[in-house]
Amino acid sequence: MKAWLSAGGGASSGLVVEDAETGEVVCAQAADTPRPLASNTKLFTTSAALAKLGPETTIATKLLTDGAIEALLTAGTYKLSRLITKDRVMAFARAPFTRYQGEADRPSEVSEEARGEGIQLAIGELLVCPYCISQWVGAGLLAAYMREPDVTRSAAMLLTIVAGSDFLHQAWAAVDKRA
Repeated sequence: MKAWLSAGGGASSGLVVEDAETGEVVCAQAADTPRPLASNTKLFTTSAALAKLGPETTIATKLLTDGAIEALLTAGTYKLSRLITKDRVMAFARAPFTRYQGEADRPSEVSEEARGEGIQLAIGELLVCPYCISQWVGAGLLAAYMREPDVTRSAAMLLTIVAGSDFLHQAWAAVDKRA
């Protein structure tokens, strides 16, 4: 163990291990080198946990994600944000807060501007900006995923499939326009 500790973690690491009863230094490696606070905090936290829980304690951990759910929720957030803020079919829900300006450049989307004043205007500004509303949609999807992972994963998957389909439709329209 002493040889393993002495080997250290490279040129930027160091340690001092003292016997708690005698104060004798059991092992030291670059002990006089100053360390950033974060490293010291990790050591103090680990020491406190060891003192409180004991050396026989184990803490089970699990891998929560492989990154796939983040990608799914990201694409779902994108699509749901565009549905809420730009989709022609959802215009009725935005109507109390927005004024129709005309068709947008993208198929099935409309351009609108916020109207009114006070809270009506604030909500209108949120409802015409997919970038603005995406933080709320993303937070909502994440909260839903934490509460009901299977249902939210399915909903995000559906939104992602539709977003992918939209991309293919737009790509086809672009190719068709050039032909």
